[in-house]
Amino acid sequence: MIFKGLEVSLSGMLVQRVRIDVASSNLANSNSVDENGRPYTRKVPVFESVLIKEGEVPLYRVKVKEIKEDPSPYRLKYDPGNPLADSKGYVKLPNVDPLREMVDVMSAMRSYEANLTAFNTAKGLLLNAIDILKA
Repeated sequence: MIFKGLEVSLSGMLVQRVRIDVASSNLANSNSVDENGRPYTRKVPVFESVLIKEGEVPLYRVKVKEIKEDPSPYRLKYDPGNPLADSKGYVKLPNVDPLREMVDVMSAMRSYEANLTAFNTAKGLLLNAIDILKA
């Protein structure tokens, strides 16, 4: 029971790390196509809360439920000289918007920092409680 606050903050930091990893992967592949000429599809992490009923006080933790593909349409670019162009001269590009990915990374970083601050505060409270018990 005494470490539950630390576990909740830790689960928040872990999912924010996954969020940053997925956004970074999307940014890295923002101009990629596979060997068949199919553009990269943006990935989106889906989170879920998990109720933990150990002890007297139920707590929620967060975890990554799945990482799914974004169904939004691919970007089209008119480039008739490109070998991947269709009959009308358009090339399909990944559905990754670099600006949206950067905003997602910044938001995940702020959430990570907030969880880290909560973790350090809880740790400090525990250490102060131990010092009081020693005296």
